[in-house]
Amino acid sequence: MAAHDALRLDQQLCFALYRASRAVIRAYGPLLEPLGLTYPQYLVMLVLWEERSASVKALGERLALDSGTLTPLLKRLEQRGLVTRRRDADDERVVRIELTSEGQKLRARATAVPAGLVRCAGFDGLDAQGRARVASLRQELVALAERIEVGVEDASED
Repeated sequence: MAAHDALRLDQQLCFALYRASRAVIRAYGPLLEPLGLTYPQYLVMLVLWEERSASVKALGERLALDSGTLTPLLKRLEQRGLVTRRRDADDERVVRIELTSEGQKLRARATAVPAGLVRCAGFDGLDAQGRARVASLRQELVALAERIEVGVEDASED
C-alpha cells in the first residue's frame, strides 16, 4: 500500500470498528425497547444477571465505564426497581449494586435479545455453523482489544 493510501478513511481499522460498534448499538435499540433498557443499562444488567451483586467500582472495571457515566445509569435502574444501591457494611466507601426480584424477572424477558442481534447481523445463530462464526468473531474482537490495550500500556511506559 502506498504511503498516501494509509490515510484513507476506508483503510482505517478504527473507523471500521467505530462503524460496526455504532451499528451494533443501534441494532440493540428495538431489541431492548420492550424491556425499557438502554444499551449501557443492558450491559449492567448482564453483569448483575451473572453475579446478582457487584460494587460500582467492579461494574465500572468490567464494563470499561467511569463512575460519572455509571452512577446516573444505576440511579435510573434503581428508580425502575431493577437494582438497589447500598453502602457496603464492611467499607462505607464501597457502594454495592444488587439485583432486585424485578431485575431478576426481567432476565427471562431478555433471553431473546442475543439471538435477535445475531439474526440482525446476518448470522443463523440457531445452527452450529452460525454459532461458531459468532463465537469466532467475538474471540477475534476480544483478542484485538487485549492486544491494543497491551500496546497502549507498553507505549505509555516508554
